[in-house]
Amino acid sequence: MSSSAKMVETHYKRQNLEAAILAALETAGVDLNQLRATDLAPIDEFHIGGRKATLELARQLDLNQEMRVLDVGSGLGGPSRCLALEFGCQVTGIDLAADYCRLANLFARQLGLDSRVSYQQGNALELPFNDQSFDLLWTQHVSMNIADKAKLYREMWRVLKPGGKLAIYDVLNGEGGPVLFPVPWAREPSISHLISPQQLRDQLEQTGFHVLHWQDNTEKGRVWFRQMGDRIKQKGLPRLGIHLLLGKDFQLMTQNQVRNLEEGRIALIETIVKRPL
Repeated sequence: MSSSAKMVETHYKRQNLEAAILAALETAGVDLNQLRATDLAPIDEFHIGGRKATLELARQLDLNQEMRVLDVGSGLGGPSRCLALEFGCQVTGIDLAADYCRLANLFARQLGLDSRVSYQQGNALELPFNDQSFDLLWTQHVSMNIADKAKLYREMWRVLKPGGKLAIYDVLNGEGGPVLFPVPWAREPSISHLISPQQLRDQLEQTGFHVLHWQDNTEKGRVWFRQMGDRIKQKGLPRLGIHLLLGKDFQLMTQNQVRNLEEGRIALIETIVKRPL
């Protein structure tokens, strides 16, 4: 693993993460032997907008049970399990964080999804799959930690079948000034590699992809954070939430994330592109 990849893995690594999440589930009254996907939604959809954002993107993709999907940067596996449950897809997840992959596989087994969903540790710049292996590639809030965008999208192109689609929901540079750190994907700038929306579009097109859908979700993200803030003020911090993943920096990271969005320092773009036949 490269030094930059190790730095990213270290950023996401948490001491006793599995024990903390299992304890939080128990405290929340969740029986792991009767686990439902909705029980995990507060923590396993580690991106702005949560499960709602996942479903809004997925419903534009004509998914079905014949499709083989690769989730690049799969985290705890919420989106990939959602695709398997809602649309019947066969999904493989890959993530740098071994702890995330272990928990994702545990949750898949407990939900009875391990025949349709699996997870493995790996690097998005060196995908351990044969050429043209997948009908769809899926990635949410991942490229911020990857400097070599050209290599990233070439790898995605390589493993995608001709006619296949790549669905992206990512954090990008805004026009409101430099990003305020720490943020959920980086405590300081050395592992943060944002590009502008236009640079993303240019990179995808230079790789050979055809843009089918392009949507700015920045305002949606602002509204989502405002609503989350209101809930926390009214009810306090939930037992199960992304604060378990972010650790002691959660409050400052969230404050900065909100300010970065409100001041236009970051933007949220959703796009679907296609590898031509």
